[in-house]
Amino acid sequence: MTPLTTTVGPHAPATASAFTQRFSSTPRGARLARRLALHQLDAWGVPYGSPVSDTAAVLVAELAANAVTHGRVPGRDFELVVRLLGRTLRIEVSDARGERRPPTGGAVDPAPLAEDGRGLLLVDALADRWEVLDRDPVGKTVAAEVELPL
Repeated sequence: MTPLTTTVGPHAPATASAFTQRFSSTPRGARLARRLALHQLDAWGVPYGSPVSDTAAVLVAELAANAVTHGRVPGRDFELVVRLLGRTLRIEVSDARGERRPPTGGAVDPAPLAEDGRGLLLVDALADRWEVLDRDPVGKTVAAEVELPL
């Protein structure tokens, strides 16, 4: 992987970098995805325990848990892509269940007494933007973006 350097404003150059990894569709795979994403962010200069790192941890954990819980197909993995594009952190989690799509467009509203369905409320609250995309040839990708502070 070769990082691409671009200029963001008058202060310092920013690096466009990407981390891609597939994980088993298990709770252990979801935990490993979160840990490796935070390790990669630290290597890119986003330190552990910083607000951006903590936000990324919750986003990766929620999206990976959703992929394992709702998007699991036996024998298929889920994929995590973390991109640092200038001042934007983009987290993408893809799974093989394209027919089971989460609600989008502000439609995240679980029943008041429901025991599940609150994970996307966290994604909606923490991410500056998020969307659900079709994945070719099969499946879906849920992507969340966070703008980094200057």
